[in-house]
Amino acid sequence: MSIENYMLPCLNKTLFGFECMGCGFQRSLLAVFQGQFLKAFVLYPAIFPIITMFVLIVITRFYKFKYHQKSINVVALVSIGAIITNHIIKQFLS
Repeated sequence: MSIENYMLPCLNKTLFGFECMGCGFQRSLLAVFQGQFLKAFVLYPAIFPIITMFVLIVITRFYKFKYHQKSINVVALVSIGAIITNHIIKQFLS
């Protein structure tokens, strides 16, 4: 048995037949943990900005640098942009 058997199915895809904006995140995160970075990017391109944002949030809980909030906001906007762009591309290519 592998961890892939325990992944949550996409409710949106199950009910309506098309992918939501988060489809691919779990598989992509698993690929990152396995060291398959290119595969992770192909599955869900927003994975790296999201990971960067969470790392920044954890770091700023212990150490506040000069523009910590502004840098988190910028990375969050990049993440949102990557999520939306990925979703639009998936909708037109499938």
